[in-house]
Amino acid sequence: MSQQQQRPFLLVKAQKAVLSSENDMAPATVLVDRTTGKITQVATDNETIKVKDDMDVIELQDDQVLIPGLVDAHVHLNEPGRTDWEGFETGTKAAAAGGICTVIDMPLNAIPPTTTEENLDIKLAAAAGQCHVDVGFWGGVIPNNAEHLPRLMERGVRGFKCFLIESGVDEFPCVNEAQVRLAMDKMVGSGKVLLFHAEMEEGLPEQPKQEELDSRTYASFLNSRPQNLETNAIDMVIRLTREYYEQGKPVKTHIVHLSAASALPAIRKAKADGIPLTVETCFHYLNFSAEAIEDGATHYKCCPPIREASNRELLWEALLDGTIDYVVSDHSPCTAQLKKLEVGDFGTAWGGIASVQFGLPVLWSEGRNRGVTIQKIIRWLSEVPAQRTQIHEKKGRIAAGFDGDLCIWRPEAPFEIKIQDVHFKNKLSPYIGNTLYGAVDQTIVRGQTAFDRTTAERFAPKPVGRTLLA
Repeated sequence: MSQQQQRPFLLVKAQKAVLSSENDMAPATVLVDRTTGKITQVATDNETIKVKDDMDVIELQDDQVLIPGLVDAHVHLNEPGRTDWEGFETGTKAAAAGGICTVIDMPLNAIPPTTTEENLDIKLAAAAGQCHVDVGFWGGVIPNNAEHLPRLMERGVRGFKCFLIESGVDEFPCVNEAQVRLAMDKMVGSGKVLLFHAEMEEGLPEQPKQEELDSRTYASFLNSRPQNLETNAIDMVIRLTREYYEQGKPVKTHIVHLSAASALPAIRKAKADGIPLTVETCFHYLNFSAEAIEDGATHYKCCPPIREASNRELLWEALLDGTIDYVVSDHSPCTAQLKKLEVGDFGTAWGGIASVQFGLPVLWSEGRNRGVTIQKIIRWLSEVPAQRTQIHEKKGRIAAGFDGDLCIWRPEAPFEIKIQDVHFKNKLSPYIGNTLYGAVDQTIVRGQTAFDRTTAERFAPKPVGRTLLA
């Protein structure tokens, strides 16, 4: 995969291509100018692009399908500060191996968090020269940093994330309603989005005491994060979003990693009323179920938790009807020691699932049994996350003028996830050992091959990704 030998243009010829969520599968030829990273021409139907000496040519096999490169808008890369958990190099390699061309890095769990301009510069310095895919950044809202938000917006963060319950790391404390309002006041008219980890204890009546369960049981953890933590928080988010909207100073808001299906009626009503609210869920909530998680299996722990199979089906219904806008990994790895697998204690184990590499095959494997089309996959994993992160004018579809971000995969190819094929740093994930459909063969970022399953080295010797701050 020598970059020195690459020609100025890349020509990709596919008998099966889906260019966007509005396009049928059809033959297509795509020309990318590697000097700009942009697609210059897309030939369909009877159109042709003549092969020239200054072009490298990739011709897809009969079982391969060309789609836009994916956008994962919720990834924790943890650098600097917690690079034993993950880092820009390993995290973006794993993303590339999953067909992802762009990730948006969360403001935690790096140290320092992305809550000031100075901290953003520290993160950018850490990222330099390490990114195998393009990386954008969410800023963070914590107590007493509202004055830093305007400058972070000017610098190009995609928006801000806050927690309404303790985050699990001391340097990123949660905020209350008054502090949320301070942040929203700074964001009026900006077009940026405020993201909420939507679990909140404040305002809930005291819960009846439940039978104390062994902390090795998954039920003990599930009982500790009931659905009303989510519905309570989401009701507040909707109330504030509606208030600002009705006062003529709208602020876009977004619920990250929705787990509780009981929040869906309120979300549906808010959207029907036209308030600027969007919602994501995660691959693990659409794939796993609480009933199947064994006691002590702490690598399934995440917050909010994986819930019952009946809840999973309601999330799928909401995704299919548009109540949920898109799907993300919430890739949140840690070291094996922090997962406490040796004792299997859900109470003390770190909560987070490592999964950035597997989103496409997980969603496709579950979705293909529910009538999901490749067009819907593109909408949920490329187009809508690109829109929400304000990169939709260059990412999310295959079209002239867009970045040459391409994913070549085999939707009908089953494969087993083996530990030696995992590219994120800590090889601990509930997906290891699963057999899925939809093997990713090649990922191309702005015309440069970032990942190629068929080569010995797999990844470009020099990372091809950039940071996105425009």
